[in-house]
Amino acid sequence: MLTIPDTLLARLVPESAAWLDDALHEAVAAPHAPGPRRMPAWELRFAEAGRRCGSPENAEAARVLLLRAARPGPATTVRLFQQGASAERRAVLRALPHLAITPEEGVPLIEDALRTNDTRLVAAAVGPYAAAHLPAHAWRHAVLKCLFTGVPLSVVAGLADRSLGDAELARMLGDFAAERTAAGRSVPDDLRRLLAPTAKES
Repeated sequence: MLTIPDTLLARLVPESAAWLDDALHEAVAAPHAPGPRRMPAWELRFAEAGRRCGSPENAEAARVLLLRAARPGPATTVRLFQQGASAERRAVLRALPHLAITPEEGVPLIEDALRTNDTRLVAAAVGPYAAAHLPAHAWRHAVLKCLFTGVPLSVVAGLADRSLGDAELARMLGDFAAERTAAGRSVPDDLRRLLAPTAKES
């Protein structure tokens, strides 16, 4: 049985904790049980987490737990992402490593998020699922997207391993730094730190 992590439990008021505990039990025991709107009851809980959990961070963590508990199929996962608000889309992205969704089904969600300028959505997109499944060309552009939008590279999962010895990424970073310098703009410290490992042999 999936339980509420202590770190999240400490941030929830008792009413929110009780609500989430009930929601998780419901999602595990009857993931297909219909709620009042003819959709699975856990999906209604997924939607209302924002007003139940006290903060956007708590709601996101609760939604990820609900997805892990219900283990929706690819069609439901894609629908929740495509139809969801930004907060719900972030939760889907963060839950991807725990769901039964193939790269053919999951990578397009990552790519869709990376096309936005929503920095929180971009940060959620470059997590472990992207590290494991995003093709090299798309992954390099994801790193550049973080630099363009000011998303710290510390949130990019697997950055050290995937960037090591990546000469093409080093070239892209060098070009980006040169463009910034030519335009009289500062070069992000994250970029300078990343250039060193990309130049090393893998």
